[in-house]
Amino acid sequence: MGADHSPAAPASPRVRRILVATVVPLFVLTVIAALVLWPRQGPEPAGGANVPRHQGTVTRVVTEPCPPTPESPAGDDGPCGTVTVAAEQGPDAGRQVETPIPAGPGAPRVEVGDEVILVELTDPADPAVKAYNIAEHQRGTPLIWLVALFAAAIVAFGRWRGLAALGGLVASFAILLGFVLPGIGAGRSPLPVAIVGAALIMFVVLYLTHGISAQTSVAVLGTLGSLVVTGVLGTLATGATHLTGFGSEDATTLSMFQGDVDLHGLLLAGIIIGSLGVLDDVTVTQAATVTELARANPGLSRRQLYRAATRVGRAHIASTVNTIVLAYAGASLPLLLLLVADSRPVGEILTSEFLAQEIVRSAVATLGLIAAVPLTTALAAVVTTAGRRGPDAAAPPPAAAPPPPGRDEALEALGGRRPGEPRSTEAAW
Repeated sequence: MGADHSPAAPASPRVRRILVATVVPLFVLTVIAALVLWPRQGPEPAGGANVPRHQGTVTRVVTEPCPPTPESPAGDDGPCGTVTVAAEQGPDAGRQVETPIPAGPGAPRVEVGDEVILVELTDPADPAVKAYNIAEHQRGTPLIWLVALFAAAIVAFGRWRGLAALGGLVASFAILLGFVLPGIGAGRSPLPVAIVGAALIMFVVLYLTHGISAQTSVAVLGTLGSLVVTGVLGTLATGATHLTGFGSEDATTLSMFQGDVDLHGLLLAGIIIGSLGVLDDVTVTQAATVTELARANPGLSRRQLYRAATRVGRAHIASTVNTIVLAYAGASLPLLLLLVADSRPVGEILTSEFLAQEIVRSAVATLGLIAAVPLTTALAAVVTTAGRRGPDAAAPPPAAAPPPPGRDEALEALGGRRPGEPRSTEAAW
């Protein structure tokens, strides 16, 4: 997260003591809160038996005309036919089994040689009778190659910093999968779980990726403050707009399987987790910008550092806001297509639950991002200038430059003769 910046100059001992006295208690409180909110038991599994799934390889595909049905007299509900699959797992491993060609919306298209997933279906009236259907393609091998290429590219370009970034990414997923999701699934309030989980991710990722330094500590404090601002704004915005969290089909499906999940809190948790990555990038960049400006020009005062770094932050925010909106729009393309096809008035569509939820999500994340710039920049300017003699002490002025040469000296230099030497009338060849 964030750009690769040069290592920051060491802060004064007094500044380091203040940062340690601030960051360490916050980290300890985060760990204690995580232990309190840690799920003691996993969520109860959803009702219904698990359908056995086995791997296989397509060896033959036979297509044939679809028989007519009352809904489709012409038999156009295709494709129809059979697929022969060499089962690799399950009770029929090593045998050839036949399945119907997958049909319907979202059904996979299979060809000979495709690796697929078979689901075993049992007749409720006669458990001895079973059949197979193709559920989807096997995606394990291409995903492994893609992840390997992703990791190799990061390490090749970032070297040790890239390796640390990969470690931070693994830690982020470990916290999400091991604490945040199980905690919400176990019935904990999603908002505190998301805040504590985001804080854990922030501490681990920032210090692992950027090292333990005053500059990183400033980014940590700026990120933590911005997360608090985002949480408060999200609570106020969702309350003012009366959002329930049932603005998507996924949320409605989740409420059917786990009725004790607080969908309103889950919406707030999603806003906080989604904002964390962009906040890290902005706070690390602002802290590094102040450090580099102070190093390039030690004569800049605290106020000058703040103003110069804020100008950089404005340019960064201008591009990042567009990134946030486009990211949400890209993830909601089916929703946007539904809006285009909707015949209701535009005002009614914009104020509906499912679209208002996306507007609130984008607006709150952007406001939290904007708050991160002045907060982190001001803190970085204070920390960077804390070791000087005064709060706004400037470096001594540079030595006066020698006066520019006069007209005679310039002409003598252009003519190639020394001062006092008689002027020659012969041209040099």
